[in-house]
Amino acid sequence: MGTAEFRLAGGAGVVTMPAEIDVSNAGEIRQALRAALSHDIAVLVIDMSETTFCDSAGVHVIIAAYRRAAATGIGLRLAATTVLRVFTLVGVDQLIPMYPTLEAALAAQA
Repeated sequence: MGTAEFRLAGGAGVVTMPAEIDVSNAGEIRQALRAALSHDIAVLVIDMSETTFCDSAGVHVIIAAYRRAAATGIGLRLAATTVLRVFTLVGVDQLIPMYPTLEAALAAQA
């Protein structure tokens, strides 16, 4: 399955998501996002550009990360292509700015 990986890109944090997110790895991803949000960053980009499957457990993890980021003043952005439809269907795109690529998410002005 794989897990999420954190790195810094300029002043932003980036968490690269695995190809598939479901109940089997949602707990690990939740922990990785919490850890990423503990860094001294202004923006966190969740990079799902290589993610091809995300079920409801993954959606819940992303929403929880949004709530935690909002509570700490960190801007959250999402880069997604294949799984974008899932997030737009449940309205996550109304909460979190979405971008077609990681580069676009990093280049966006707050």
